Amino acid sequence: MITDFTNPERKKWSEITKRPELDLKKIKPLVKKIFKDVNKNGDKSLYKYTKEFDKIDIKSIKTKRKDLLKSENKVSEKLKLAIKSAKKNIEKFHEAQKVVFKKIETEEGVECWQEKKAIEKVGLYIPGGTAPLFSTILMLAIPAKIAGCKEIIICTPPDKNGYIPNEILFTAKLCGVSKIYCIGGAQAIAAMTFGTESIPKVYKIFGPGNQYVTMAKQYSLNFNVSIDMPAGPSELLVVGDSSSNASFIASDLLSQAEHGIDSQVILVSTSKDLIKSVKNEILIQVKLLTRKNIVEKSLKNAKFIYFKSKKDASDFINEYAPEHYIISIENEDYFTSNIMNAGSVFIGKYSPESAGDYASGTNHTLPTNGYSKQYSGVNVDSFTKTITFQKISKSGLSNLSETIQLMAQAENLEGHKKAVSIRFK
Repeated sequence: MITDFTNPERKKWSEITKRPELDLKKIKPLVKKIFKDVNKNGDKSLYKYTKEFDKIDIKSIKTKRKDLLKSENKVSEKLKLAIKSAKKNIEKFHEAQKVVFKKIETEEGVECWQEKKAIEKVGLYIPGGTAPLFSTILMLAIPAKIAGCKEIIICTPPDKNGYIPNEILFTAKLCGVSKIYCIGGAQAIAAMTFGTESIPKVYKIFGPGNQYVTMAKQYSLNFNVSIDMPAGPSELLVVGDSSSNASFIASDLLSQAEHGIDSQVILVSTSKDLIKSVKNEILIQVKLLTRKNIVEKSLKNAKFIYFKSKKDASDFINEYAPEHYIISIENEDYFTSNIMNAGSVFIGKYSPESAGDYASGTNHTLPTNGYSKQYSGVNVDSFTKTITFQKISKSGLSNLSETIQLMAQAENLEGHKKAVSIRFK
């Protein structure tokens, strides 16, 4: 079920770090067809694809206000308190990300600065499928609100009865989002890309999803729409040693494996005994999980790797570039200070990945598939763009004049040169 490696040579690391393969080439023709149909036929195509893929005849794409209001009475008080508590922590963490820039005088009379401006229209894709991920609303709507986005919409697939789960409606209402659409899959991404009779066009699309959603988000880039990041199946890497708690590590690996059959969990250890103990714990704990069938299939992608050297272990982790990374090891400072590539890091035996998924305050929308080498997880900046400003006085331009004209002339751009010289004639 789990593949083992012992001190693998560096030349083999690229093979070991491969994720479960998604054959997106087979999916792309279908996604292109859906995009073309949605662009041409709008809402009509959305109803058609929901019936075809979800096997459901939805009554309405747009959620009515009365359903939004009723949702509060259909969610337990305990869960509502839990969601509110998580919201408070997530808001606190993301509020601290706001940056105020100061004006800089780069040269006398030359003043430059930059300002963050919110992306006006954003679309949030909230997965449903095997479970309604209402926590993702907190992770996306909260920073969008803090950034100041004027229009925030949510697309999420219907449940088996053709409705949006009350947990999703309540969380959206709590976050101040009222435009919620009962549509999922690639067709939802296409709708947000082009706009339909019911769903407005957005400028940037956020949120995780299955391989069809992933392909659709990437395809939307062809139509002047931006996305949060390339994303694939969820993943977790744990590093441990002889001081680690095997039962804790096993529970962390299993919690991530239950996301889906294409999820991947990795254990890197400097202790062979720990690897053996974690395997035994997995066999015991997996029997108690309600999503046992999913977990057992996911564990076929799991890899347990022993390294004698902590440097090799650390280098391998940076090569893998995990979405989630748990440091549960005695010398945690070494691994913390040497991590270069990771989406979100959890330090110590009492920092489970579940905390970041729900309530510690950090964002759980993170780069997967090795993209943490160049992408960050979602944050307030994800919902903004930066505009630079400059104000130059006559004396300031005079100070720059010779530099600009010499450079423009060297690049054979006479118009650039004259745009400066004409101001002094």
